[in-house]
Amino acid sequence: MAANHTRRIGILTSGGDCPGLNAAIRGVAKAALYNGTTVIGIQDGFRGLVENRTIPLEDAAVSGILTRGGTFLGSSRDKPHKMNMGGKIMDMTDVAVANLKKMQIDCLVCLGGNGTQKNALRLHEKGGINVLTLPKTIDNDVAQTDITFGFDSAMLIATEAIDRLHTTATSHHRVIICEIMGHQAGWLTLGAGIAGGADVILIPEIPYDLEQVVEHIVTRRHHNKRFSIIAVAEGALSKEEAALNGDKKKKKTPHPIHKEKDGVVLIREPKASRLAREIQQLSGIDARVTSLGHVQRGGVPSPNDRLLCTRLGTKAGQLLAEGVYNVMVAVRGQQCVSVPLQKVAGITRIVPDNHPWIETARLVDTCMGN
Repeated sequence: MAANHTRRIGILTSGGDCPGLNAAIRGVAKAALYNGTTVIGIQDGFRGLVENRTIPLEDAAVSGILTRGGTFLGSSRDKPHKMNMGGKIMDMTDVAVANLKKMQIDCLVCLGGNGTQKNALRLHEKGGINVLTLPKTIDNDVAQTDITFGFDSAMLIATEAIDRLHTTATSHHRVIICEIMGHQAGWLTLGAGIAGGADVILIPEIPYDLEQVVEHIVTRRHHNKRFSIIAVAEGALSKEEAALNGDKKKKKTPHPIHKEKDGVVLIREPKASRLAREIQQLSGIDARVTSLGHVQRGGVPSPNDRLLCTRLGTKAGQLLAEGVYNVMVAVRGQQCVSVPLQKVAGITRIVPDNHPWIETARLVDTCMGN
């Protein structure tokens, strides 16, 4: 066995949960333990790091967790440099660094999405801490990797939902809108929409024209296709909304989630609900809404995600043994490779206009809203 350059690691999961986190923890821990590295589990993400809440991860602790959903370490969306401590937002970076040094951690392994990549890089740059990350998110929007773990499982869940909506849509001759997660990137909606045979797919990258969407639905009806399934990402925008958002960004004013009128807080109508109302008004066709929400994050990981997490985790173990730090373990083709964290943090991987999935959707007569 080659020399092991890493004696002791900490591992945490941060951000939203998703299927595959336990499988990834297992992969990292088993590979590290195989190489003689001590593994410390940090509970509840960066908050657990600041509050110094840890558990030892020996082989027995990670046995039998491959198929379990969620993360047995717990997670949170806390950021070390902006942490709510008793109602006051404080920079706890120094505390996090001090705790890692006290534990004699050679490298902190962080499993998470875009926010986690940024927080890990910030710990390295501000505190001199060695870090290594794995790309986790159902949105599949982490830069420099072909795929993130959790995406395949979530796409399976969303596809099964669309499959089930087909039967009630055909029975009642309705338009049914299925809202799928994805604020900035439409990978999940696009993939599940194609796999589930959605008739209309609306994603954040392609602002939609409502009149064209309605025209497509009405045309289907004229061809005796008396139902339509619309897969819409929660971050999808009409052309008018996209133009308005562009103006607001130029003026550096945030798009409001709610506003107040006469002392009453007015909550913005959910995207899918408003879309259903507008389509029903313009077409006269009964339209209903199903929002999958956090169902997409739950349950056991798919076989593909279990395999992916194990490959990413064991590659992380190899890199740690070699003393390779401050990188993300990415998927490139059939290989797991290391990518400098500076090339990942702060970058969202969106669906490009010329992506083959979009062309595929159009060739099976799927309306993309434009």
